Amino acid sequence: MTKSETMPASGELGLLAPEHTADLPAGAASRTVTRVDLAEAVYRCVGLSRKESAMLVQAVLDELAGALTGGDNVKLSSFGRFIVRDKPERVGRNPKTGIAVPITQRRVMSFKPSSVLKARINGQAAADENT
Repeated sequence: MTKSETMPASGELGLLAPEHTADLPAGAASRTVTRVDLAEAVYRCVGLSRKESAMLVQAVLDELAGALTGGDNVKLSSFGRFIVRDKPERVGRNPKTGIAVPITQRRVMSFKPSSVLKARINGQAAADENT
């Protein structure tokens, strides 16, 4: 049994609601999927109560946030990677006045989609489901 046979696609979870996309121009972002939408999808597909579904979604998000806050990278197979990196202190310039302004060191997070997700976004079949 392959991963695609065991894991429902986002459309099967009810996250791709066509009624929200019908009146948008081509190429426009459809809508924002919220925490409530995720909890509702878990409720419909898994069969947990609405409260338990919301708690499950919150627990997953807390786990992800905790890992990222601790400086760990998060990789979700067939979805992508959340990467945390440190940026050193540097000198920036005010573009209007040209005055040098110190920019303090900080940590930034970036997201790199997997090739599977990129292929799905572009309407192509992905060659490897394990990326």
